[in-house]
Amino acid sequence: MKEKIDELLSEVAAFKAENNEQLEDFRIKLLGSKGKIKALFVDFKNVPNEQKKEVGQLINTLKVKAQDKLDEFKSKLAGGDHTSANDMDLTRTATPVKLGSRHPISIVRNEIIDIFARIGFTVSEGPEVEDDWHNFSALNFPPEHPARDMQDTFFVESEEGDMALRTHTSSVQVRIMENTAPPIRTLSPGRVYRNEAISARAHCFFHQVEGLYIAENVSFADLKQTLMYFAKEMFGEKTKIRLRPSYFPFTEPSAEMDVSCSVCSGKGCNVCKYTRYLEIMGCGMVDPNVLENCGIDSKKYTGFAFGMGVERIAMLKYKVNDLRLYSEGDVRFLEQFKAAF
Repeated sequence: MKEKIDELLSEVAAFKAENNEQLEDFRIKLLGSKGKIKALFVDFKNVPNEQKKEVGQLINTLKVKAQDKLDEFKSKLAGGDHTSANDMDLTRTATPVKLGSRHPISIVRNEIIDIFARIGFTVSEGPEVEDDWHNFSALNFPPEHPARDMQDTFFVESEEGDMALRTHTSSVQVRIMENTAPPIRTLSPGRVYRNEAISARAHCFFHQVEGLYIAENVSFADLKQTLMYFAKEMFGEKTKIRLRPSYFPFTEPSAEMDVSCSVCSGKGCNVCKYTRYLEIMGCGMVDPNVLENCGIDSKKYTGFAFGMGVERIAMLKYKVNDLRLYSEGDVRFLEQFKAAF
């Protein structure tokens, strides 16, 4: 795989575009959903464990360089010398158009993905409308579990049977485990839905990033060290974490993870209710029943899983005090994140 990456790096370095067609061909060929870089991420699962960190970093370097090259020639071709009459919009207003920026949720989600990509995690995606098996049954949710109640979940009428707007991206992990042989190391970002009253601290939809690692001899110590690495990369080297026993149907043992409050630097304040810590995610060792449900031998393999709300991480990072601001489209709020972009 390293040879493939080196070839593509050389191809990116030598690329030159004289028109927009060549630029679009380059984008599709390397950065498109069926492009060569996407194929590298698919093949990444076949890389030996001891090489995953190095190869993961090389792939991300390739992706960044390809995007930089694309942006470079986009800027050049938009400069005027290469603009044809067909590219000009004579109906466009002469009033300067304000430039937008990335949404804070997108900024934080991409940062989370980049952090875990450095240690070999790949990205997996799945449908937002899920069946009972992938959203509940395969994950150890019994029929009487409250998450199956109408007040907690948005159910959808379908000819295919019981369907619901997914309540977590764990459903994507089930699909990965069903179709991929261990070792598995993947992140599942996406939008999820809960039938909750909208307030400053809760919404009927939000964004999650869930992680899954399955291999031989994976322990809770591996989970703790992985989450410690993430916390320090996201919130700073002085960040401390705390794991508290908890319960989730799909992990055993389970824990809630807190990080030291970034607002008061762990001294105690109104935000952390003077506990010096703020909860950011749930985690635990994958329950053997879940592994067996997905066709993985629980006597040979173990693994850990974790899940965090992107909105909660963004609240801590940018000190946002109302979740509703993320989805109201208020330009005054969104303009604050141009520097982050």
